[in-house]
Amino acid sequence: MPENVFVSGTYVEKVPQWHTDDSPWKAKEILRLLARNHLCPLRIGEVGCGTGEVLRQLQLQMNPQCEFVGYDIAPAAIALSQSRKNERLRCTLGDIRKDSDAHFDLLLVLDVLEHQENYFSFLRELKPLAPYKLIHIVLDLSVHALLRENGLTKQRDLYHDFHYFTKDMVLQTLAGEDYEVIDWCYVSRAMHRTSGVADKVRQLPRVICFALHSDFAVRLLGGYSLLVLAK
Repeated sequence: MPENVFVSGTYVEKVPQWHTDDSPWKAKEILRLLARNHLCPLRIGEVGCGTGEVLRQLQLQMNPQCEFVGYDIAPAAIALSQSRKNERLRCTLGDIRKDSDAHFDLLLVLDVLEHQENYFSFLRELKPLAPYKLIHIVLDLSVHALLRENGLTKQRDLYHDFHYFTKDMVLQTLAGEDYEVIDWCYVSRAMHRTSGVADKVRQLPRVICFALHSDFAVRLLGGYSLLVLAK
């Protein structure tokens, strides 16, 4: 059986911060989609919570009575999460599917499906755990990625993704597993990760193309992810 790099500690050697710097913009996009759909959950769970920083960012901006529970199978990630623990936020080492108390108003599934050997059965097993799910998936499949030398294999080597998605693949997969898609939006992952004027200028072609035709821009140039609210 291949080594699980998340459990063994190999992954944290490559990504020491465990993507914590992405947490503020992820939380911002989550809050925007919840507000757009008038949802105010009071118990939120997260699959693959990493350092727990997304949950912390949400706690800072949501109802103070809201409870947050994260799960991750990676000991290194849970160790990093402990500084964020408080009376209404905790992160647990383990598989959420094996916790009989794992029942929530909203379940976050952020950048997790691409790491599952069988994401179909994974979605099936998560479905009963909450009436609403927020699923975030990077849309790695684009013309730009396919034309770039080793465009996808470099991603696999660094992030250990098993699967790559387009918007249509994600929505079709959810429908096939009897998820009802309530709302979705593109997230400009590339823009969120820019810093400085030069980086923003380099992103202008992507921004202009997206303004003219969002679906075409995402399929052509990449740099986006998909955030889906489903039941």
